[in-house]
Amino acid sequence: MNEVFINYLSAVMPNEPVNNDEMEEVLGFIGGMRSRARKIVLKSNGIKSRHYVFKDGKLLFTNAKLAALAVEELGAKGADLENLELLACGTSLPDQTMPNHALMVHGELKAKPMEAVSTAGICVSGIMALKYAYMSVALGLTRNAVAVGSETASQLLRKENFEAESAFKLEALEKNPEISFEKDFLRWMLSDGAGALWLSSRPNESGVSFKINWIEQVSYAGEMPVCMYAGAHIDDEGRFNGYLTYSQDERQKLSIFSIKQDVRLLNENIVEYTVIKPVREIVKKRALSANDIDYFLPHYSSHYFKDKTYEGLKKAGFEIGYDKWFTNLYEKGNTGAASFYIILEEFARIKPLKSGSKILCFIPESGRFSTAFVLLEAVVKQ
Repeated sequence: MNEVFINYLSAVMPNEPVNNDEMEEVLGFIGGMRSRARKIVLKSNGIKSRHYVFKDGKLLFTNAKLAALAVEELGAKGADLENLELLACGTSLPDQTMPNHALMVHGELKAKPMEAVSTAGICVSGIMALKYAYMSVALGLTRNAVAVGSETASQLLRKENFEAESAFKLEALEKNPEISFEKDFLRWMLSDGAGALWLSSRPNESGVSFKINWIEQVSYAGEMPVCMYAGAHIDDEGRFNGYLTYSQDERQKLSIFSIKQDVRLLNENIVEYTVIKPVREIVKKRALSANDIDYFLPHYSSHYFKDKTYEGLKKAGFEIGYDKWFTNLYEKGNTGAASFYIILEEFARIKPLKSGSKILCFIPESGRFSTAFVLLEAVVKQ
């Protein structure tokens, strides 16, 4: 098998940063009312600014366009896009159900014929796009590949997606409408952005490259129920029903396409199933020691989970001190499938790295509880 290196990295954040006081103006007031949950959620998640694809009420970037811009940025940094052989794209929310997301990104690029594949999921979908690209280069199936993670969650967070439900509840309950906390919670958590990585079997002749030592992903869906979802509804009897089960009128009244989170289930299980259990398994499989790790790049969705993640690592016998941690959650927000790419790009740009430095990346997902870890090794040539 070939060794695989990340040669070029890019990150694209749409429009200007939106601060906490501005975000409800951008996303809109549901039922004409300010959210009661907003300040509580923002205090907990610690995010100070984020980016949205909307500006002055207008959509300026589709998901496919944002992803394509991230790929084009790789070209501006030196990647040979004219000879790209594989495009792998991961996202939680493609612009459409068909065709697949990677084909739409390929179309935006107006690039020559190539293999194009999409990976579905939530945060881990970005890592599975990377793993597909990694395996292709490692096996010699392609000489190079680009992996992309992108999100435009704000398209589902705007008030227009909840107005029918608010009106329905107002009529039914004869009081001021409020969407449930499981839906309102995520309006103040999610952000837009995209990132891309160019992979090949050789490190850069000068500067920094990252060798991919391994990528591990594990799902616990066989043990755990759905926790975060969109395009579905859990009915009064606890049944999980996809959007095709419902009429168009029901989809609107129930905000079927809004993003929902079972916060209780999340809090009770996220650390056990995305940190403690998988870390114990991976440490054993990879003969890994915390002392070998020089940097830790975690994608935690909220500041609330920072200490919990640390305690989870400690409980798993893999304690990594905060002095080794790097994140840009507080300035860039939680960008889901793009978060790993956006964090790694900034890390590579501002950290003084030396050859041999080991970087462990952690990407959890609460959809039905899965997680991914990536071990990178810096290669620095003068």
